[in-house]
Amino acid sequence: MNGGIRFFRTIQVKLIIIYVLLILIAMQLIGVYFISTMKTSLTSTFTNNMNEQANLLSDIAAQTLSNEPDKLGSPGDQTREEYLGLLVRNLFSLNEAEIQVMDANGKVLATSSQSHQSYIGKKNTSLAVSRALQGVRDIEEEIIDEDGVRKKVIVKPVYYSDKIVGAVYLTASMKEMYRTVDRINRIFMSGMLFALGLTGVLGILLAHTITNPIKALTRQAAGVAEGRFDQQVPVLGDDEIGRLSEVFNNMTMRLRDALSANEEEKEKLASILANMSDGVVAADERGYVIISNRRALEMLRREDCEGVRLSELFNMENTLPALPSGSDQPAALYHVHSDGGEDELLRVTLTPIHRREHGISGTIAVLQDITEQERLEQSRREFVANVSHELRTPLTTIKSYAEALDEGALDERELGLRFVGVIRNETERMIRLVTDLLHLSRLDSNQAPLRRQQTNMPEMLEEVADRFSFQMRKKAIRVSVRVEDGITTVWLDRDQIDQVLDNLVSNAIKYTLDGGRIEIAAWRVHARAGGVDDQGRMQARAAGEAGDQGRMQARAAGEAGDQGRMQARAASEAGDQGRQEPAAIAISVKDTGIGIPKRDLGRIFDRFYRVDKARSRSMGGTGLGLSIAREIVKAHGGTISLDSELNEGTTVTFVLPLLTGGEPA
Repeated sequence: MNGGIRFFRTIQVKLIIIYVLLILIAMQLIGVYFISTMKTSLTSTFTNNMNEQANLLSDIAAQTLSNEPDKLGSPGDQTREEYLGLLVRNLFSLNEAEIQVMDANGKVLATSSQSHQSYIGKKNTSLAVSRALQGVRDIEEEIIDEDGVRKKVIVKPVYYSDKIVGAVYLTASMKEMYRTVDRINRIFMSGMLFALGLTGVLGILLAHTITNPIKALTRQAAGVAEGRFDQQVPVLGDDEIGRLSEVFNNMTMRLRDALSANEEEKEKLASILANMSDGVVAADERGYVIISNRRALEMLRREDCEGVRLSELFNMENTLPALPSGSDQPAALYHVHSDGGEDELLRVTLTPIHRREHGISGTIAVLQDITEQERLEQSRREFVANVSHELRTPLTTIKSYAEALDEGALDERELGLRFVGVIRNETERMIRLVTDLLHLSRLDSNQAPLRRQQTNMPEMLEEVADRFSFQMRKKAIRVSVRVEDGITTVWLDRDQIDQVLDNLVSNAIKYTLDGGRIEIAAWRVHARAGGVDDQGRMQARAAGEAGDQGRMQARAAGEAGDQGRMQARAASEAGDQGRQEPAAIAISVKDTGIGIPKRDLGRIFDRFYRVDKARSRSMGGTGLGLSIAREIVKAHGGTISLDSELNEGTTVTFVLPLLTGGEPA
């Protein structure tokens, strides 16, 4: 069936169909015009003949109907009715026609039909006769009698001295005329069918002469696509198809030559272009460098390396000899020593170049700078070794409540149960915290799932202050919690935000002198083009901070995942300038501590960064808390910033998008 469908979609069949349809349409138009004209002509001739008979009979019958017998040819020999009857039967005769002559009253005086002789003496009551007796001329109409025969009726008044003295009624069958029209139609249809058959045969021959060269071109094109360039399309004429065949043959030869000349260079250039973002060095089959890009020279710190053996360039005497055998070689590390600076570490990947029918014709060396990657790996190893810093806060809280229970709170059942509940919650949170800290890299790649839940904001902040109440009482630090009116519940990951707040409050307690003050606040932030307030300016300044950690965060922000889609949605909504509803919640921890020097603000969120390393170690800090806080806030689609004045205090503010039912408000 598919073969039949494809056959009817071929150009050959389309040409035949178009050719036959054109002839058919032309003949139909000619036939309609011819038959219509012929029918009109026959009808006109038939009607004119009847009108001539009726006019002649009207003139002859005028004297007879004038009631002046003396004007008859032989008065007394025959009556008026006999004379008129003889006249209509013998002088006026039409094929299958009837002629009636009536007086001025419509009474039939004579009829040419033998079967209607009984009509004589009776009045003809037809409407046409009545109109003729009233003076209406040229009355013509077509009727169909009881036998289904179409007839033509003509009625004319008879005038004598401008007076109507009677009427002439003629009716004739049009059956013979329509038979003539039908015969002509059949003759025309037979001729048209014969012409269409002849046209179809000629169309097949014509389409064959056009489609055969096209089929040959198609076969040759398929051969070229499969790599066969040794065949030629036959040129059968000097027409458009013949010239197309010549051009196609010329194109095949040019394509064969071009592919043969460029095949060797294609693989070399493709390898170089595919690795232009890294350093690329290409060597010939003897191992001498023939080409290198600018990035490779920068990495190797050389001005030129052409003509140098690849083994000498990378000090790989034992690795390169295995390449000609086609063995897969692992990547090798190559150190570039820097005068007065940090050494760079390069990964060199060697790939042999295979040439068709000639084996291995060279080597491609791809250089990648992995210095930064190794530095990050080292940072992660340090991170795993220092996770104990993040366990200190919940352990301190548990210890404080345990001591309170030991000192007598256990005797008060209600207070004791509350303290036990806090210890249980802190223990569970510490277990989850250990798991999250061991997988901090998941935060970098946005793969740590958020467990959002509806959280009471005032209650959460009060609990944070309550957890650190013991430490703050020891240092006589006053704490205040301020929540803007209207802020009740928000959707967030309670455990992770608790971890952020614990880090910030813990740092505030560490670096605030005895008798100081800590303020925890939360308020609405509106998404507007010009920023929000002082906190908005601090966020803008924090967003512009640069450094190694900033590059790592930018890379993490570009990675995909469910959390990344949430951040993109929150950022899109924050850019809606016309929106007046609250778009985010800002939470800040402000202290009156020793502050941070301006020169250190740009790197304060870098991992393991310490303003004063000796002091941080003595207080148990590792420089990791703010980095973890920043990653958690980013995972929520928010931003975090820090503003500090030396010896005056520090304010850390993070902004979270406002969510309703787990979706942005």
